Amino acid sequence: MKILKNLENMKHIKIQKKPNFRKLALLALLLSAAFLTGRGAAYVKYEKLDEWIVPASGSAGAENWGLGFGQEGTQPTGNASVEELQKYDAHYVGNSQEKVIYLTFDAGFENGNTQPILDALKKHQVPATFFVVGHYLESAPELVKQMVADGHFVGNHTYHHLDMSSISSKESFEKEMRDVETKFKEITGTEMARFYRPPQGKYSTKNLAMAKELGYDTFFWSLAYVDWYQDKQPTKEEAFKKLLGRIHPGAIVLLHSTSQTNGEILDELLTKWEEMGYTFRTLEDF
Repeated sequence: MKILKNLENMKHIKIQKKPNFRKLALLALLLSAAFLTGRGAAYVKYEKLDEWIVPASGSAGAENWGLGFGQEGTQPTGNASVEELQKYDAHYVGNSQEKVIYLTFDAGFENGNTQPILDALKKHQVPATFFVVGHYLESAPELVKQMVADGHFVGNHTYHHLDMSSISSKESFEKEMRDVETKFKEITGTEMARFYRPPQGKYSTKNLAMAKELGYDTFFWSLAYVDWYQDKQPTKEEAFKKLLGRIHPGAIVLLHSTSQTNGEILDELLTKWEEMGYTFRTLEDF
């Protein structure tokens, strides 16, 4: 009987040592989900909203562009690395060893603030890139002409400013881009620079691949601040705290041309950046 009991015990132990594949599979799934959720939401702040971000809902593989800042004067970490983005001709920051700024503006509509911005850029002989949507091209063609005449680039921000990560059709994606190109050429008689900025910072690797196939470089940003609320504009002090405190070598700076604050401070801001030893280049560098 003792032998039989020992055999039963050994049998029991053997059974317990068999791997439970269902549990292992469930554990692997949970770990994967935790990793993906952490990548999208846990370690970055979305500079545009200044709050924690989560992946765009309803879009497989969708991401919101976000940044994590370290020491003052150093480049932030994006939620995709420089190396990952390079596969798709996409960028968010330049050379960490050069005190260079790449100044960009998102232009969704015109409210009288673009002209002082253009005046300040001209005064300092600073080149910039304006990412425009269809509405801007339709409503402010003379300013678009001035941008080109002043030596600035005009990039593609899509025609309708949609969440492009939700567009899976190559035809629909291409139409959003091509319609901007066509309208720009009607206004200026020239071809649009192949620079693309995803609206709202929402993207997917599939979108980035589509943009690359159309001949575009995609540009995110490494410095921005909350400047687009028309009824809640930042003060000069708030703007300088972010734009001077977080400036860094190789910065791709995103500002909104709709911001009254930006129109009022840009002349002084450019002066301060220049006094800090920064120079300005165009996105052609990438």
